[in-house]
Amino acid sequence: MVHAIRLNKTGGPEVLAWETVDLPSPAAGEATVRHHAVGLNFIDTYHRTGLYPLALPSGIGLEGAGVVEAVGAGVTEVKVGDRVAYAGGPVGAYAEVRNIPAHRLLQLPASIAFNTAAAMMLQGLTTAYLLRRTYRVQAGDAVLIHAAAGGVGLIACQWAKALGATVIGTVGSTAKADIARAHGCDHVINYSSEDFVARVREITGGEGVPVVYDGVGKDTFMGSLDSLRPMGLLVSYGNASGPVDPLDLLLLSQKGSLFVTRPTLMNYTAKRADLEALGAELFEVVASGKVRIEVNQSYALKDAIQAHRDLEARKTTGSTILIP
Repeated sequence: MVHAIRLNKTGGPEVLAWETVDLPSPAAGEATVRHHAVGLNFIDTYHRTGLYPLALPSGIGLEGAGVVEAVGAGVTEVKVGDRVAYAGGPVGAYAEVRNIPAHRLLQLPASIAFNTAAAMMLQGLTTAYLLRRTYRVQAGDAVLIHAAAGGVGLIACQWAKALGATVIGTVGSTAKADIARAHGCDHVINYSSEDFVARVREITGGEGVPVVYDGVGKDTFMGSLDSLRPMGLLVSYGNASGPVDPLDLLLLSQKGSLFVTRPTLMNYTAKRADLEALGAELFEVVASGKVRIEVNQSYALKDAIQAHRDLEARKTTGSTILIP
């Protein structure tokens, strides 16, 4: 018998239930992973509230790191005893032990600790596809990254800086501005006291940026469009402030023939080869020291309710993990 956090209904953090569950032997194509650490991410709150619906009852959580304890028939990607990490579906990472499709697992280099891996896989792979696939950041680009002191934000700012970009980051407080500045931001805008669109135009000499990475959603979406140069790309990858309102496509032509995309990690890593390629880029940039992964909060897995409360109250910075 193992313990896991389960969802029997949607709602606030209080619906997260610490339960004893039966874990069968891994089915064909599956591996059993004993978690050493589990990642906490904002998308978990979308699943909990029902914004991204799950079939209930359900597990929750999309990221973890641990050791393979058993494999089902036909598994070739990993073997018993391997150190592994993963991000993406199926949900169910908030567990001491779980079964997961083996093709979703990446072998973890010995140089990367379990806590680091659990803190970086979802945010790091997200950053990898955002900066290297959705819009391939080049030296000399100016990029706008919202929530620069958040989990994805801190990785993205460091990585974009390492690629030679001029990094403009937005934050909601003076304390978070200091954090963002220490992680690669050339220009930090406190959107609670400054007009970020005006500041972006000022920083870029009136031109705007070729790409905006926006995980905030409703509160920043229109300003993100107004921060782009003609034919620029708005990458809307999250809804931290709520879902974006329906968009009149004519606005995109009126504001400069703009592009908007709403990508997901699941689409960008659906093929095993793409997952392995992005994972290799992530492991390399972390191992090189160009991107530092900082676990700024740690909670016991059974205390996931408090972790969700703190996350939604913007009390966290960087990465947060849950320890089984």
